[in-house]
Formats: sequence, C-alpha cells, structure tokens
Amino acid sequence: MPTPPGSPARPAQRRPRPAGAPHPPVRRKKPRWAMRAVTTLSVVVLASAGIGHAVVTSLDADIERVDPFKDMKNRPQAGNGMNVLLVGTDGRDRITAQDRRKYRLGGAPCHCTDTIMIVHISEDRERASVVSLPRDSYAMTPAHVDQVTGKQHEGHPIKINAAYAEGGPQLTVRTVEDMTHVKINHYLEVDFTSFMKTVDVLDGVPICTAEPLKDTYTGLDLPAGRHTLRGGQALQYVRARHVDGASDLGRMQRQQRFLAGLIERSTSSGVLLNPMRFRDVTQAVLGSVRADKGFGTDELLDLGRAMRNFSPSSSEFTTVPIGQMGFLVKGVGSTLKWDPDKAGRLFRALREDRPLAVHRPRSRAVRVEVAPQQIRVQVENGTPTEGLGKRVDAALAATGFRTTRVPTRSPDHTARRTVVAYDPRWDRSAKSLSAALPGSELRAVKGQGAVLKVVAGTDFRQVRKVRADDPSQGEFGVTTGDQVGCA
Repeated sequence: MPTPPGSPARPAQRRPRPAGAPHPPVRRKKPRWAMRAVTTLSVVVLASAGIGHAVVTSLDADIERVDPFKDMKNRPQAGNGMNVLLVGTDGRDRITAQDRRKYRLGGAPCHCTDTIMIVHISEDRERASVVSLPRDSYAMTPAHVDQVTGKQHEGHPIKINAAYAEGGPQLTVRTVEDMTHVKINHYLEVDFTSFMKTVDVLDGVPICTAEPLKDTYTGLDLPAGRHTLRGGQALQYVRARHVDGASDLGRMQRQQRFLAGLIERSTSSGVLLNPMRFRDVTQAVLGSVRADKGFGTDELLDLGRAMRNFSPSSSEFTTVPIGQMGFLVKGVGSTLKWDPDKAGRLFRALREDRPLAVHRPRSRAVRVEVAPQQIRVQVENGTPTEGLGKRVDAALAATGFRTTRVPTRSPDHTARRTVVAYDPRWDRSAKSLSAALPGSELRAVKGQGAVLKVVAGTDFRQVRKVRADDPSQGEFGVTTGDQVGCA
C-alpha cells in the first residue's frame, strides 16, 4: 500500500534470513574526514591546474617573439629530451639611471651575448644538464647576412658571443648547432632587466663563498660566507670577471653556482606549486624575455611540471672542455679553443640524453682549489742550464696551465730553489701552481698582477699533475646543484 503524501516513510520490512544462510559482508563507512580531504584535494588540484593554465595563457601574449630557426637547413638530427639555448644579453634599456650608476651599467651595450648556455631537460623530465659555452670561445660562423648592414658574409672566425651582434638569434643558434651538433629545440633570451626582476620576485637567491669577492669593474664586494643576493647585487655577482685570475671561466662557475641557488630557491619555496607565485615569477621573466614562436603555454607548463621534480641534486653543471687557452686569431684576438675529443663526447651525451656526471676511476693527480686552466704563468730560467725554462714551460702547459709559451732568462742565474712569485690577491692560484712544482717556494709580490711567475731553480725535477674537479664527476668536471649550492 503506498504511503500517503506528507506521511512519514515506513521503514522497509526485513525479510527473515533463512536458517544456515551466511551473514552478508559488513560495509565499513569511509570516515567523513577522509572523504572531505579527498574532495578538497581534488578541487585544489583541479583549480590549480586551471588557474595555472589560465595564468600562463594570459602571459603568453606578453612574450616578445623572435624566429631563430627561420630558413635553417641541414640541422642536426633531433635527440631525446629538450634542448633550450639560454642567452643572456647586455640589454639595459629599461633599467633606471640610478640603478645603472649603482650597479656599474653605465657603458654602452655591445649588443653581444654575456652568457650562453645549453639547458638540456631529460626525456623523463627528471634531470637538467646545463652546459656553459665560454663567451670567448673560438667559433666559425656559417655564411649569413649581417643584421645591421645587410651585407652577405661568408663563414669566418669570431668569438662566439659576437655571433649575436652580427646575425642576432638566428646566427647564434646556427653557430652553436654547427659547433655542437646538438639540435636546439627552443630559444630564450634574457636581458639584465628580466634577470633582476626575477631574482627580486623570488626574494633573493642564496649563495655562499669561501673567499671574499671584490670586483671594481662591477662594484661587487662580498665578504666570505652566506648571502642572499637581490636583483642588482645578483647581477654584479654573475657579471664579475675580475675577481681573480680565472676571468671568464671563473665567472661561468659563479653563474652555475647562482643558477643552482635559483633552482633551490624556486623548488624549496613552493613557487612552482603555488599558481599565484608561479604567475608572479613567470610575469617577471616574460615581461622582458624573447623566445621562439614555438615556446608557449604548453612548453612553459611542461617546464614547470618538470621543475617540480627537480632538486639541486638532479641538476648538473659543466663547461665545455677547453683544449687551448689564449688561442690567437688574426682580427679576433685571444680566444678559447675547445678540446675536440672531450667536447665531442660531452655533446654526444646530450644528444643521447645521458647524464654527464659519470663515475670514473680515481686519478693520481693532486687535488687543488683552482684548476690549472684558470692560471696564467710566466716561466723564467734562474739557472745557467740552457733550455730549462722551455722544459718547465712545456711541462706546465701539458698539465693545463696557461703559460705564455715564451720563457725568459732570469737576471739571477744562481737560483737553487724553484720559486712561485704571486700577487697576494691570487694566493689560491699560487697554491695550486706550487702543488704542481714539488718543493717550490711561495713568494708574495704585491702589485705583480694576475700572471704568476715561476723562477726555475736547480732543484727542479718534474711537474706534478693537479686537478680541481672531483674524479667522481667524470671527465667533464660536472658538479651537481647540491655541490655548488650553499651547504
């Protein structure tokens, strides 16, 4: 009989259970808090994804576009993973006059690339490999049209950072691909303005230094210890080239150290998991960045998702192996020539999406703080023995030191003990050089400058191999983000 409208529903009558029938399974109710948590989490995830996509889509329109791949032919074969050519230029048009004076940016820009890096994101999005290309690297351009004069140029030697001034992003990409045989998938160009804004939005980036850093050219003045660098000071840190005798190679190490700190700050502060913080950082970068037409919303989100899995230990940094320092080129000047064999193996590893930090057997070389490739040396023969200066110069050069290759005779020919004379500002380099000359005496000479002097004495027997990188880092001297970041 149906229940009349408005009457309370009658409880359903239970049918008697037949004798001997099994009891039905008891249904356990899920706790209400668990259901609420799952529901809330689902809403948050969906909302974050929606907001993230909407935010990036709206910012995509703010990116200034370039076409670095226009009419490019005979490009390298694509490998696994994603290769981004990250180029830092010296553009400063949008920096205030006050900040230009404060951070020593008053000079006219050369419209060159201050920094060139290949950033390789692995296919599984769990590893980032960053390879720095020294700005003074010897390079041979492909044939191209000068972007300023419109004149057709045949291939000619340059320093790699000059490719941008002659042919813009396109010639830069073509030159890098020709030299590395690595296919560049995307191009990102960052100037001083976007760099400073990004660092400030992150509330600074932590770095640490064992020695005081002072550079009168950029105004950098950091005591030893831990620091959180804001935009302008961070720019001084990554631009400094006159901190010690390491020049451009030392600067690249600091840039890698800073990038490791940037990754640490981004991943540890929840920036990439917070849609609004992600928007702020992205807006700071994209407001003054230039990118290829294919680098858009989907690529930004892919990169963001990949970085969520990154940690300092899953990012690795290295510099192209140098075969010859001070390689003189007519009309170009002193350049850095890559080691063709080691560089070839490095870029093959990128193409094959392999980690760069491959372990290898320990070397007998003595560990030192400053790599021999960063130390400039003038050799003098302090004995009557003919040819000793040439022998010492050649042995040091073979070990990697940047000798002048023109040894001289010392005014005093009675030196019994080999002496390493150095400016106190380059004391770490002097210790590394002395380690390669067993039994040598260290002698401080104030005002000597960046070039160290070796006066060979009658006690000279051999040059010992030294190295600054950890043997566990493989032949490319790779360091990971947790090694170059602050402890």
